[in-house]
Amino acid sequence: MAPMVNGIGLAVADMATSLSFYRRLGLEFPAGAEDEPHAEAELPGGIRLMFDTHASIASFDPGHRPGGAVKDGPSLAFLCADPAEVDSLHAELVAAGHPNVKDPWDAFWGQRYAIVRDPDGYQIELFTWLKS
Repeated sequence: MAPMVNGIGLAVADMATSLSFYRRLGLEFPAGAEDEPHAEAELPGGIRLMFDTHASIASFDPGHRPGGAVKDGPSLAFLCADPAEVDSLHAELVAAGHPNVKDPWDAFWGQRYAIVRDPDGYQIELFTWLKS
């Protein structure tokens, strides 16, 4: 059997803060997950989005050092229902104190598109396909 992607892991400074952010984007986590060093949400297709605190990672990787804001790290793209949802979700996240990277706009590649950063600096893309 060939290996297959089954999970995407993100290192986080504060589990409760991170899960609160991702719950706003519709991800579901078990009750009490914010108090654990590891949490995960199953995405459509069975891929898991996994979160581990820096302390948890350091417990098995003594060389782990938190990287701060992740300038060139992974980004996660969230498909929204329509342009209005891109705009309102972007506004909600920015109003809640999450850094704006790019205001919503109609991108030349055919999407309504906006970018914010999550509590650990990961880039979060909000988009929907524009109708031709």
